[in-house]
Amino acid sequence: MKRIRQSFAVPFTYDVHFTSHIFDSENTLFVDLIREAAHEQQMAKCFFVIDKGVEEAHPQLIGEIGTYCSMHSEILISVAEPLVVTGGEEVKNEPEWVDKIIEAVNVFGIDRHSYIIGIGGGAVLDMVGYAASVAHRGVRHIRIPTTVLSQNDSGVGVKNGVNYCGKKNFVGNFAPPFAVINDKEFLLTLDDRDWRSGISEALKVALIKDLKFFEEIEADAPALARREMAPMESLIYRCAEMHMDHIATGDPFEMGSSRPLDFGHWSAHKLEQLTDYRIRHGEAVAIGISLDVLYSSLLGWISQEEALRVLRVFETLGFDLYVPELTQYLDDPSHPQSILSGLNEFREHLGGRLTIMLLKDLGKGVEVHEMDATKVAQAVSLLLNYTQKALI
Repeated sequence: MKRIRQSFAVPFTYDVHFTSHIFDSENTLFVDLIREAAHEQQMAKCFFVIDKGVEEAHPQLIGEIGTYCSMHSEILISVAEPLVVTGGEEVKNEPEWVDKIIEAVNVFGIDRHSYIIGIGGGAVLDMVGYAASVAHRGVRHIRIPTTVLSQNDSGVGVKNGVNYCGKKNFVGNFAPPFAVINDKEFLLTLDDRDWRSGISEALKVALIKDLKFFEEIEADAPALARREMAPMESLIYRCAEMHMDHIATGDPFEMGSSRPLDFGHWSAHKLEQLTDYRIRHGEAVAIGISLDVLYSSLLGWISQEEALRVLRVFETLGFDLYVPELTQYLDDPSHPQSILSGLNEFREHLGGRLTIMLLKDLGKGVEVHEMDATKVAQAVSLLLNYTQKALI
């Protein structure tokens, strides 16, 4: 019997940049990134994909991109008019958008030294990143996140994916971007739901890793609810920093079953599905975190008052912490329309063993490998009582 074993490591490096007015004539960040990576002044083909919501909120954007590329035509080639795609989770449910990007790669001769630039919210970036990563086994991808959620969490990571078989991110991969550019100007045109939605991901990482960060968000919650930019900039930077630190020191391609950054997500993913994506991802995460915080208190790991602190922060920020889909079929965990069926779907997504992050203390997460259906139902009941202003 013979065997050949191969072992190798590949380092990945990418930067997350923070700026404003990325395509302003005086802002050279974008072209400098391209120029630094060019081989012998090789010109770079660029294909832009823009979230329709962003295009509508910034009608001058396409013109600015064209002018910017013309100003730097010695290095940048915009191969076509930007592709404007459906925004929100719907873009990950429609295979046509991935097909259109891959078709553009073929038609315009986009190669592995070219760039596909995604501009939009997390769902659009997930889809564009997936398309870029499978074309030619990987075309360079630059992410320009335009929401709080994508600037502080999903847009700075290494995951790409689309929805399939009615399941969130069922098809996807891990492919680091070439670079991420956070432009704070895009945040100014967000509606209130998208402004607050990303804050839930910051609370998520603070609750499992950093009590001081949680306390800062707690103190800033009224200002964040008023849409003050200074605390939001601070929140985005710290959350993105912690997210990237986790990628560097943990399991970036999730080969194991441990996914601490998915705290609150087992039920959030299911709620998105059950509501036909009526609620935003961050809104579902707020509910999911609240549910798991209450579950942690039922286990005696955190006090009831600590659990209420978390719920009050969400409430101050303006989150609704209950949707009717949360309570349907609670007595039948195997029913596909039960929130409890999300546990099994989450286990499948992890690769076999259920691993759920709960709280041992505020700022300290702990992993468990089973959830008691009766206690989950009790936590749902407590959450419903809280939203109805009944005593817990």
